[in-house]
Amino acid sequence: MFNNGSTVSKINRGEIDVADTHFRTVFEISRRVWELSDGRYDPTVAPLCDLWGFGTAEPESQPSDDDIEEALCAVGLGECSVGSDGKVVRKSADTSFDFSSVAKGYGVDCIAEMFDRNGVDRYMIEIGGEVRVRGLSPRGRQWRIQVDAPVGGIAHSRFGILQLGPENMAVATSGNYRNFRYDVEGKPYGHTLSPLTGRPAISEVLSATVLAPDCALADALATACMTMGKGEALDMLSEVGAEGLLIVAAPDFGFVSVQTDGFDAFMVK
Repeated sequence: MFNNGSTVSKINRGEIDVADTHFRTVFEISRRVWELSDGRYDPTVAPLCDLWGFGTAEPESQPSDDDIEEALCAVGLGECSVGSDGKVVRKSADTSFDFSSVAKGYGVDCIAEMFDRNGVDRYMIEIGGEVRVRGLSPRGRQWRIQVDAPVGGIAHSRFGILQLGPENMAVATSGNYRNFRYDVEGKPYGHTLSPLTGRPAISEVLSATVLAPDCALADALATACMTMGKGEALDMLSEVGAEGLLIVAAPDFGFVSVQTDGFDAFMVK
């Protein structure tokens, strides 16, 4: 849901330049994943999202090279900062933040922290497919969460079942099989855009499911995995101690899966 009066909307329009706690938190998480991904995950791609039809604007045609170069001038989280006093510095006046790839996970974490403060020790929280659990389910067993398989443009086939708990754990999934458009030649392209090229990211990864202690980090990492090859994605997850399952395209138009060493322990056999 887009909120025109939110802190991030006001910062994007240049109406304010001081961030609240929520903005600062998601900025710091995004900055960490930006560094881990060598700049391929970048929440300042909002101008590119508008160009390619995934933002607030509806493009009349496919963007030209000049359009892309102009938009890239405003993209670059590495040239943005939030000071200890909350003051936000943007790369340019046209730089816009889009934290949609971390916001749902962060919302889950905020609810979990509220539950924890109030002594709730058994819960499953889900917002838009991003999940965090603690304790056991009402049946007294581990929580079970389905992982979908991308088939025919939508996820309508069960790939497997995760079992989580009683330890605190979060899971987030990102994929290009639900949100896509078509170019002038009728070829589909996904909503994950490369901040390095200004074009839809080219990756063999169809979806990424990430397990981490908090949902905001899992959310951002899953999106980052969509911008890189499977080997680089697995290395990134291992670097931060996260577990992950990647569903990748196969030569016969099918798919196969690869995963981190510890992921199998969470799958229902």
